[in-house]
Amino acid sequence: MKEPKNALTKQYEALFEVEEVSLAFTDDAVDEIARLAFVINQEVENIGARRLHTVMSHLLNDFLFEVPDLIEPNSKIMVTKEMVQERLST
Repeated sequence: MKEPKNALTKQYEALFEVEEVSLAFTDDAVDEIARLAFVINQEVENIGARRLHTVMSHLLNDFLFEVPDLIEPNSKIMVTKEMVQERLST
């Protein structure tokens, strides 16, 4: 999720960068995102890697709508395992 040239994490980082907001993911956050996508695929419907897109959307869409009104340029957002668990607990 972090190494490929077009990894979702890199895509979201670039999207925020356009608004001059720094977005970063801790390694355990990436692990938790992958774990949740896997679990949801097992429990609901297995749609493969597309599930990652859905999980990332749910995780980050609120932030995207808050830029630049509530989250100003030069801000930094660090996505942690705890944040992933809190935002995706439902």
